Amino acid sequence: MANALTAPKADKSTRSQPALKLVKTNDLSRDQWLTVRKGGIGSSDAASAVGLNPYKSQLELWMEKTGRDAGLPKVDPKDQSSPMYWGTLLESIVAAHYTMRSGHKVRRINAVLQHPTEPWMLANLDREVIGTPEVQILECKTAGINGARLWKEGVPEYIQLQVMHQLAVTGKQTADVAVLIGGQDLQIHRIERDEAMIARLMELERQFWGYVETDQAPPADGSDSADVALRCLYPKDSGATLDLSQDLAMSAAFSDLLAVRDVLTTNVLLEAQLKQRIQQRMGDATKVVFETGDVTWKRSKDGSGLDVVNLLQDQPELLQRYSLVKPGSRRFLVNV
Repeated sequence: MANALTAPKADKSTRSQPALKLVKTNDLSRDQWLTVRKGGIGSSDAASAVGLNPYKSQLELWMEKTGRDAGLPKVDPKDQSSPMYWGTLLESIVAAHYTMRSGHKVRRINAVLQHPTEPWMLANLDREVIGTPEVQILECKTAGINGARLWKEGVPEYIQLQVMHQLAVTGKQTADVAVLIGGQDLQIHRIERDEAMIARLMELERQFWGYVETDQAPPADGSDSADVALRCLYPKDSGATLDLSQDLAMSAAFSDLLAVRDVLTTNVLLEAQLKQRIQQRMGDATKVVFETGDVTWKRSKDGSGLDVVNLLQDQPELLQRYSLVKPGSRRFLVNV
C-alpha cells in the first residue's frame, strides 16, 4: 500500500460499530442514487479522495461532490464499449461463480450504508457474504485486455483502498475481491482489515471532505483527470491580467516550469536524434533486433477520407447548410 497511508500501528479503538442504512436502493433511479452519493465519500471514491486513483483526481472528484461536474465527460451506463457496462452486466455472474468456487453464500444489501459516527463516509457493497465467520464482504470486478496487467501482482492499490473503506464503514473484518480477467480467469483475493491503514485513510478522506464542505478546490496533481477538470472548471478567459510578480510561491512555480521545459526540450531533441539514427541504419527494413529488444518501422494501410476543400469549392452552399460551431478551448502559452 502507498506511503501516504502508512501510519503507526493502531489499536482496536478505530473499529467502527455496524453501518447504518442511509437509504434503500431498490426503487432509486440512477440519478437519485448519484444524488445520494454526492452527500459523502463512497467506497469507489476512496482512492480519488486521497489522491491515489490513476483514473480520477481529487479535483475531478471535488467537482462532482460540489455539483460542478455538468461539463465533465460522463460514461453512459448503456454504452456497450464501456468497461462499466460489462462490469455491471457480469457482476451477478462473478458473484455466482465466487459462491461455486468458495462455497460461501452471498446476498445483496440494496442500501447505501453510512458510517455510524462519520456521516460523510458512505459505501455500496456488491454482496454481503453470509454463513461463514471467515469473510463478510464480496467485491466483484472484471478486467479486460487492457486492465488485466493491473492485476499481475494482486489487487490494484486503488481497489484495495475501496475495500478498506468498506471495512471501515461496516466495521467488518474481512473482504474477498473476486475478479474475472479476460472473461475466463476468475481470481479470488482476500483483504483483511488493517486498523492503522483505516485510521490513515479516514484522516486523509476527512481532509478531502473539508475541501467539499468549505467549497475550496484541492490542488491539481498533474494528471490527465486534473487537466480535464481545470478545462471544465475554467472554460473561458475573462481578458483580465493577474499580477503575480510579488507572489513568491507562484513565481517559484513559474521558474520551475521554465527549468522543466528546458530539460524536456533537450530530451525531446535527443530522443529524435537517437530514433533517426536507428531509422537511417534500418533503411527499408521492417524490423531490427537488438540485444535488449527490437524496433519495427512499418507503413500503415492506406486510408480514405473526404476532400472537404474541393467539395466546398464545387458546392459552396453545403457550408451554410451543414456548418457547425466548434467551441474554442483555452491554450496555455509561456512567454519569456
